[in-house]
Formats: sequence, structure tokens, C-alpha cells
Amino acid sequence: MEDSYQVVVVGAGFAGVAAAKELGRKGVRVLLIDANNYHQFQPLLYQVATSQIGVSAIARPLRSVFRRFKTVKVLTAKVESVDAAQRSVTTESGQRLQAEILVIAVGAVPNFFNTPGAEELAFPLYSVTDATRLGSGLTRLLDQADNSPDGFVDVVVVGGGPTGVETAGAMAENIKYVVRKYFSPALAARCRVHLVDMVPSVLNMFSSKSQSYATEHLKKVGVQLHMGQGVTEVRKDGVTLADGSSVPGQIVVWAGGLKAGDLIAGSGLAQGRGGRIDVDTDLTAPGVEGVYVLGDCANITDSTGAKLPQLGSVAQQAGKWAASNIIADLKGGTRTPFRYVDKGYMAMVGRGAAVAELGRKRIQLQGVFAFLSWLLVHLALLSGLQQKIRALFSWLNGYILHSPAQVVVSGPVEKEPREQAPPGP
Repeated sequence: MEDSYQVVVVGAGFAGVAAAKELGRKGVRVLLIDANNYHQFQPLLYQVATSQIGVSAIARPLRSVFRRFKTVKVLTAKVESVDAAQRSVTTESGQRLQAEILVIAVGAVPNFFNTPGAEELAFPLYSVTDATRLGSGLTRLLDQADNSPDGFVDVVVVGGGPTGVETAGAMAENIKYVVRKYFSPALAARCRVHLVDMVPSVLNMFSSKSQSYATEHLKKVGVQLHMGQGVTEVRKDGVTLADGSSVPGQIVVWAGGLKAGDLIAGSGLAQGRGGRIDVDTDLTAPGVEGVYVLGDCANITDSTGAKLPQLGSVAQQAGKWAASNIIADLKGGTRTPFRYVDKGYMAMVGRGAAVAELGRKRIQLQGVFAFLSWLLVHLALLSGLQQKIRALFSWLNGYILHSPAQVVVSGPVEKEPREQAPPGP
């Protein structure tokens, strides 16, 4: 392997893949590095965890993604350190790779906000491994509960944003329909899902109308809401809230926020909110030449000065825009400030139920129309025809028949630090 490239992209998330694709189309020599050999579609990880779709529907091998891009090379390796000033990275094996231009798109890690017990006991939901581990844990607990006349499963989801709401809604519907059908109505009646957040309402970034709709539907499918009280401790048997009360749970799912990881902390770049890099409007890191920071490890503002949320659409658009600026750099041209096309927000609440606020004008949809819009948008965004077909079949089977296949990879209930590659092409 060569040690020097025109562009080195670290991280194969939405931003990194989008940047590498655009550069590959222009014939730029790119090295894309990621610890995993696949690109994962993060918005649907909760559906893997709740057995609604399989891993192969949301994870696509990177070499399949870039098989037609002859100038893009994929390296599966863990990056140990990033030297922004030198535009270089060092892999776990000790290899040092140099770039004319360095793109840092390493994503983020769960932010447990120093909550006692959270990092050790809670299940995050940010990777394929997180999703399969959580799904395996839930399945095993249900199997154990089914073998006891008084068995039950309590799940606590921490975080009332889109990930938390979608996860809680999917778990509650699984209990209401799938557990009742595959195990027994008695077991389903004894299982509960709790949603906890320190803010007073779910989906804080949405309108009050969308919040009210989501709240009512969550209650309808059996989610018990504990809003306005933050979690002060995670225990093996549940969580403790700020008012001293407790919420029981054999499994605690942490959907309470993200922060930049250790690679960013050791990069030599100044960190801002959430440990992320406050990038300039052209998506470059301030104070260094030839370094772009994208995705969940960046705090991005667009050309109007608006602060942008950590969304997949922001990451994808930023990746494409950064590629255009990188091509300008290589040709001696001028960079342009990032102009974000605001497509709005969406959140699935359950079968036939979703909320959507589309575009800058926030056209509001609730219910079936929002649900169908959510399905179509996410189907279109999935990478690869095989992934789209698998997801569509699973959705038709699950949402119409309530008969999802048990697709979760088997594994222990306890958390493990190792990454694993997903099966299938």
C-alpha cells in the first residue's frame, strides 16, 4: 500500500462515503479508511435491534459501494491517531498515511454525561454491533421470561429525541403484537417499555402538534412516559431519576446524545460543543491547511450562519460539498461556503404512525401520510438495490402481517467492546 494520497478520508459514515464518491467521480485518488468493511445506515439501527429488519438490509460492504470507482481505495483498519497539522493518520498496525488533503469524518460516540453506571450498563445504539447486541439481549430476556409463570421484561429508553422515540415505539409494538403472537398474551401483558428524558416533551426539535401526536401514539401502544426528569444513575435493575424515584428495567437503552471521540481529542484541533470541531463555513478546520471535518464530529454552520443539527442529511450534503471544495483546492480554485438544503425532520412512532415536518417551511404531516413518506424517504436513502429489497420485504411482512423474522445475530446480553462484521453481501 502507498503511504501518500491526494485525499485521505477517515470514516465511512454518511459524510465520508458521500465525499469519497464525489471525489471518485472526478478521478481524484482517494484512500477511505474505516475500522469496519461496511457502511451502515444508522437511522435504521433501532429496527435491527427490534428484529424488524436484518443487518444485511442496512449494512453494505464498502468495496461493493466503490466497486465502480477505480481511484477510490478502501482500507479496513483502525485509526489510532490523527495529526491534523501534518495531514496524516496512523493505523493500529503503525502505518502512517499522508495526504495532500485530509477529511476527518469519524462520527461520534455515545455521550453518557458522566451519569454513574451508564457507560458500564446501558446499551447505546450507534453501530451495527450495538444493534445486534441489544436485539440479542432482548430476545434472550424474552426467552427467559417465557420459561417462568411470572416472567416479565422491562425496558427503559433514555432520550426523547427521534432515536429514543422510534426505539421505544418499536419495542412497545413488538410487545403488543409480536410477543403476544409468538410467546403469549400473558407475557406481553407483563412486559413494559419506559421512555425517560429530562425535557418535558418528546421530539423537542419538532412542533408542539407533532409532539402531541407522538406522545399520544406512544401512550396508545403502551409506552410509559417519564418526562421532565433526568437520569442520575443507571443500575442493573433500572434507572434512578433526578427526583429520587426509580424506573425498573432489565435493559436500559441509551439514546441520550453523542459527542466526539478520542481521535478528535488527540488530533490537535480545537474542540467546541460536544467535543466536536467548530468548522468554518467552507467545512475546513480553522487554523490548519487542507483539513476538512464532517459529520457527527463537526459543529457545522451553513452560509447563512445557521447552526445545523447532527443529521444524516446534513452529513451527506456536507460530504458532497466538501468534495467540491477539495476539487477546487487541488485545481487552485476558490472554496465556497456550505449551503444546506433543509429537507426537514421525520420520526417513525409506530405502524402507520409517524411525524414529518418537511422543508424550511416545515410542512407538517402526522399519521399515515407521514408514515408512508418516512418509508419512501428511508427506502430511497438506503445504499444498494439488495438493501432496498430486503428492507421493503421486511417492512411489508412486519407492518402488514406483524410476522417479522427473528433476524438478530445471537450474542450475550452483556456489553462487549469488540466490533463485528455483518453477514451477507
